[in-house]
Amino acid sequence: MADNVGNKDAKTFSENVPFANNGDFHVKGASNYDWGMKDRLSRIFNPNSGKTVMLAFDHGYFMGPTSGLERLDLLIPQLVDYADCLMGTRGGIRSSVPASYNKAIALRASSGSSILQGDLSHESMVVGIDDAIKMNASAMAIQTFIGADGQKETIEALNKAVNLGSKYSIPTMGVVAVGKEMERTSKFFLLATRMLAEFGVQIVKTYYCEDFEKVASACPVPLVVAGGKKLPEKDALTMAYKSIQSGAAGVDMGRNIFQSKHPREMIQVVNKIVHEGYSDKEAYELFENLIN
Repeated sequence: MADNVGNKDAKTFSENVPFANNGDFHVKGASNYDWGMKDRLSRIFNPNSGKTVMLAFDHGYFMGPTSGLERLDLLIPQLVDYADCLMGTRGGIRSSVPASYNKAIALRASSGSSILQGDLSHESMVVGIDDAIKMNASAMAIQTFIGADGQKETIEALNKAVNLGSKYSIPTMGVVAVGKEMERTSKFFLLATRMLAEFGVQIVKTYYCEDFEKVASACPVPLVVAGGKKLPEKDALTMAYKSIQSGAAGVDMGRNIFQSKHPREMIQVVNKIVHEGYSDKEAYELFENLIN
């Protein structure tokens, strides 16, 4: 059995060399998937740009009605035009997102804790595959806590989702969790993103970090960068720009959109960065023009 004795830190990532096994498909690492899996990935990742703008509004599953998410039914209609994929819970989506929007859905399928509990790392897969099929989910999202107390059970939940998703051609998005006590270094993200990809997920949601181009290069499936805590709009756009320039296949923003004073304008310019190659400076100038 392999062990870590004598392991050496990786050094050669060939960041400037494109992924070698894409074939004629626009999603990294997906050339050997079946038709149904590719069809769902094509709903998430725009076939023209190969990238995605996800809108995350699943925070209520452990935080309740946090600021900006008091009324999903009023928020989502403002933002949906500029999102490729909506990331939410089955309750939030069924109650507040009209099916006529016909958007890709990244269905939050794991849960287990709340903000009333100190340790949030103990999650399991709580949404059955039958319900994911009923909701026509484009992907199932499973939170995974690498290096935390709940590592083993969340890895098991992730692999359960991968197994079921493979059976029914529904992608799994592994979400790299970063609790307040967990490190946020490139070394950690190199480990966590690669582990999730090796388990068989089709998408990894992670965070931007130093040397992100190495993290993206070493992961054989697309990385989608989480927005994280609310930043000033200019800083959030810079993070989105740097993520895309460093190899991310998209962003999944929540608080940096819905907690902005101008959420519709903010998601509009994020879309410009992801799909049209705007720089952070160009995007911020457009943002200011839109709100004035």
